Amino acid sequence: MYTSYFGLKENPFNLTPDPRYLFLSPQHSEALNHLIYGINEKKGFMVITGGIGTGKTTICRKLLSVLDQSIDSALIFNPSLSEMELLATINQEFGIKSGRGRPTRKRHISALNAFLLKNFSSGRNSVLLIDEAQNLSRGVLEQIRMLSNLETEREKLLQIILIGQPELEELLTSPSLKQLNERITVRYNLTPFNRRQEEDYIRHRLAVAGADNGFPRFSSQAFRKIHSYSKGIPRRINAICDRALLIAYSGDCNVISRNLVRETVSDIGSGYLTDKTMSRRRRERLLLLSTLIILILLLLAVTVDREAVFEFFSNAFF
Repeated sequence: MYTSYFGLKENPFNLTPDPRYLFLSPQHSEALNHLIYGINEKKGFMVITGGIGTGKTTICRKLLSVLDQSIDSALIFNPSLSEMELLATINQEFGIKSGRGRPTRKRHISALNAFLLKNFSSGRNSVLLIDEAQNLSRGVLEQIRMLSNLETEREKLLQIILIGQPELEELLTSPSLKQLNERITVRYNLTPFNRRQEEDYIRHRLAVAGADNGFPRFSSQAFRKIHSYSKGIPRRINAICDRALLIAYSGDCNVISRNLVRETVSDIGSGYLTDKTMSRRRRERLLLLSTLIILILLLLAVTVDREAVFEFFSNAFF
């Protein structure tokens, strides 16, 4: 809607992951390099964690786009799988045909092992990526650990990358998953952007979308306000900037100002307010509630017996 108004070829702040828009901040570059290193060196298990909206899935897609042609990959987005469903899905993603007979765990693993050995003998590598891995059950994670036993005397046949929210690390430290946790050789935790990185991120997405000559323009105060609300989380940044451009277009405004960002966040809802703002609002609500209680007490003191009121509240609160 606002793209033609601002001279853009497309919406620069879509929430869907798009590797073209990947902004490689220092931490995102390092995360990607960790994964590429782990795959090339056949390290076996790798884990990437980060809060909601920090760009984990986008990095995952970027990784797939830069992998060498000698690497076969399987990507699993749905972690709500049973152990058998996981094995069947992995084989399906790798293009492994099911053999005749009733599918069993042994058949699935044998077919996968044969595929991995064939790849190894022809100089190819195999990578399994599982997104939203914090939702995997302990049984499925144990099954994944067993897949790491598919190896030669020298190296792992399957490189496994678990991508998830910080809860994944907490899950992996549980005693029942100790063996799996000890096998993880590459770990990286994504952190939000700082204010400078966030400003570069916004400019980067605008440039990819076709922005020219600094149009649309964000004021320096607007950048600071966006960071205050978004806390450097890409998904929040996208939501705020997208709505800000829409409001600017609706008001025939060419500059994204601090006040416009404030209006944007108010329009989106309190989910994007900072903790400080939320605390202030909670205090305001508490003050209002306390005032109402005092007024009710005063009204009761005037209209009914004071000793009865005092006795009632004494019994209720003490």
